[in-house]
Amino acid sequence: MHLDKEALDAHESRWRAQLINAVAGFKPVNLIGTIDDQGRTNLAIITSVVHLGANPPLLGMVIRPSPKGVERHTLNNILDTGAFSVNAVTEDMVPQAHQTSARYSGETSEFEATGLTPRWIDGRREPFVAESPLQIGLSLLEHLPLKHNGTHFIIGNIDCIDIPDNAVADDGTVDLGALRLVTACGLDTYHSVGSGTRFAYAKPDQPPRPI
Repeated sequence: MHLDKEALDAHESRWRAQLINAVAGFKPVNLIGTIDDQGRTNLAIITSVVHLGANPPLLGMVIRPSPKGVERHTLNNILDTGAFSVNAVTEDMVPQAHQTSARYSGETSEFEATGLTPRWIDGRREPFVAESPLQIGLSLLEHLPLKHNGTHFIIGNIDCIDIPDNAVADDGTVDLGALRLVTACGLDTYHSVGSGTRFAYAKPDQPPRPI
């Protein structure tokens, strides 16, 4: 199958969205926890969280435009409070995590609607997901509206990380497979994560060496 721009544009928008989301490859699946200025919690599934740097420790994520007339609860809450959490999704959490993509009203908490449990950390405003084995608290550092397609790029500074001790090796390597996390392909398909294969630091005068 060869698809040029005209062929892509000719397809129905949902078909095109499924295809473009899938060809980008596997993506991490996270639940973004926020709270509004009235104390109402919100939870949204996001598959666009990316590493931006370790010093300072930064994560970025894309928040896509909502249909006309639909509020962006996650974006609005982050901009209002300056805080949000990133919570990895396990195999057992997939049905509930996927359900958070439903268009609930601002008065409805996705925590309550899906049966997930909010966790609170002293000194932090944003809710975390108690069921997640990897929870990250962030402060808003930069908000970049992207004019080309109406998306928003959020950059957050990592303030805290909660992760099981046995998932972190002595050199800082994290075994995400041991946490039974999932990745996403397309808009609605989830895959399990294996243990993976590590390689030694690559050098031009040495062949690849598994470790």
